[in-house]
Amino acid sequence: MASCLWNEALIGLAFACALGVTFLVLACALPQYNNWWPMFVLFFYLLSPLPTVVARRFSDGYDSSSSALVELCIFLTTGVVISAIGLPIVLAHTDIIQWGACALVVSGNIVVFSTILGYFQVFANDDMDYGSW
Repeated sequence: MASCLWNEALIGLAFACALGVTFLVLACALPQYNNWWPMFVLFFYLLSPLPTVVARRFSDGYDSSSSALVELCIFLTTGVVISAIGLPIVLAHTDIIQWGACALVVSGNIVVFSTILGYFQVFANDDMDYGSW
C-alpha cells in the first residue's frame, strides 16, 4: 500500500518537474524570445540538491538537534535557489532576454524547486544505507 502511494507521488513529482522544464524551454524557444541564455538555469537545478544529499550523508538526520553541517547545507541550497531566481532577472534587466521570458523562467524555477523540495519531503524517511558508498 505504501509502495503505491510512493509511486503516485513519484509520478506527480515527475509531471511537475516536466512542467517546470517546459516553462524554461518555452522561455527560450518561443519565436518572440528566441534566446537560449535562460538555459543556464539548468546548472542550478543540478546543484540545488547536492548540499542536501551531503547533509544526509554525513549527519545523523534532520530530526535531531541542529548541526553546523546541516545549517551550512541549508544555507548553500538557499544561495543556489536565490541565484537561480536572480539570474533571469539580471538577464532581463540588462536586456539580454525579454521580461516575458524572465517571467516564464521564474515560473519554471518555482515549479522545479518546489518539486525538488517535495521529493525530499516525500522520500525523507527512506531506509537507504549510506554506509555502502
